[in-house]
Amino acid sequence: MASPYASLKEEAWEANCEIPVRGLALYTWGNVSAFDPRAGVFAIKPSGVPYPDLKAEDMVVIDLEGKTVEGSLNPSSDTPTHLVLYREFTAHDGALVRGIIHTHSTHAVAWAQACMDIPLFGTTHADHIQVPVPCTPYLSKEAVERDYEKETGDLIVDHFRAGKLNPDEVSMVLVGGHGPFAWGASAAKAVYNGAVLEEVARMAYLTRQINPGAKPLPDYIVGKHYSRKHGPNAYYGQTCR
Repeated sequence: MASPYASLKEEAWEANCEIPVRGLALYTWGNVSAFDPRAGVFAIKPSGVPYPDLKAEDMVVIDLEGKTVEGSLNPSSDTPTHLVLYREFTAHDGALVRGIIHTHSTHAVAWAQACMDIPLFGTTHADHIQVPVPCTPYLSKEAVERDYEKETGDLIVDHFRAGKLNPDEVSMVLVGGHGPFAWGASAAKAVYNGAVLEEVARMAYLTRQINPGAKPLPDYIVGKHYSRKHGPNAYYGQTCR
């Protein structure tokens, strides 16, 4: 009998296969999930399986209570973080989060290890989000000992709420000392945003190397570039006229 989650697992598998293609992780240092809000489940990479060995049927389907619905392999160790983000961002903030990626891409991790937001220096960054890429503080010792992966998700959610950040508009974050998470309206879009995050992190690092005193991009340029691609007056690309 065909799996009722076959298309969701295929989406997750294809997105995970993009991680090494985009140079976002070595070995098995990353994962992507794909969420079906109608079924209330997401498909995620199995833990520790190398990307070349992955098959669509290997993806593990998890419900929003954290129970395995389908799959014989152990899901990614980051599954509780994905679960928190789907449950909190989608259910409570109305965000269109249908895919999540976590990697250890080099430049994004460097900013996370420095516990610093990625400054908004240029229009490439502004094309995607209108604020510096936020970085959370470190998790507390108590949180790490209590439930590390779940607490990582809670930390991201709390950081967004404290900063009044909309996850529909700010689709990426750094976890202090750890690394990047990004999300989007599909698993493929999450991978895209993860790749954008890594490239923006690299550009910002180089900008600081060239000019340690570089200033943030002025707000009027930020607004122009963001609005070209987002909102009712967007005009970038091929739109219906």
